[in-house]
Amino acid sequence: MDSTPHGAAVRAVNFGVRGPRGWAFRGIDIDAEPGALIAIEGLSGSGRTCLLLALTGRMRAAAGHAEIAGLGLRKKMAAVRRITALGPVQAVAELDPALTVGEHLRERALLQRRFNGSLRALLRPRHERTADGRRRIGCALTTAGLQVESLPKGPRTAVRDLGRLESLRLSVALALVGRPRLLAVDDTDLGLAAQERNQAWAMLRSVAEGGTTVVAVCSEAPDGAVVVSTAPRDQDDRVGQVGQDGQDAENDESDENEQGAADALAETGRA
Repeated sequence: MDSTPHGAAVRAVNFGVRGPRGWAFRGIDIDAEPGALIAIEGLSGSGRTCLLLALTGRMRAAAGHAEIAGLGLRKKMAAVRRITALGPVQAVAELDPALTVGEHLRERALLQRRFNGSLRALLRPRHERTADGRRRIGCALTTAGLQVESLPKGPRTAVRDLGRLESLRLSVALALVGRPRLLAVDDTDLGLAAQERNQAWAMLRSVAEGGTTVVAVCSEAPDGAVVVSTAPRDQDDRVGQVGQDGQDAENDESDENEQGAADALAETGRA
């Protein structure tokens, strides 16, 4: 069986998500080939996470059009979810700090065998399914650059004892176990020193070069990425306003975007 990932092309035109009290983001255009590294760049509260979730079929769009691997997000959200995977996303996909690294890996392997395998795979002998799970985990850990045996307590290391970069690597590895066509990662550069940021982006570039499209939220996009900005492009409300009035208009729009993003995320959490 071919285990090589086949990345998903990402297309979007005037794409937007609106919450009960305002737009989380809008006017987003993307044109990225399979295996691209896509960086969603913007300030916190600008709708970056909402865009990430919308592109993976986990948040419903309110405007525009988007396709993932040729699947329209308006009508094929479930199909998009099946070919995408979430790395770390606060309040949506998070590691359990009380579990160990080994427990997280075993849990993901069991879930993969139970819910994501074909009927033919489920009918295979148990030892074959177990061996396949180990191969998947080993490949995912290698791609994410996480050396479990080098951790303080090896696989028995609790997640709460991991550094930020190690935690990111673990989340990415868990997401890659299912061999998704698109990997989504939130807050990629949050809490990382400069050297660690470089290592994190090197890891994600490696994932993309291996064939899996990567969409990563960040405050500053790396060189060579397909950059998507969630900064508002509509300046009509600020035309002719200067000084303090201009600053107030900017703050109002920022507050509205942040509240819209929070509302949209709350809806996703309830779903």
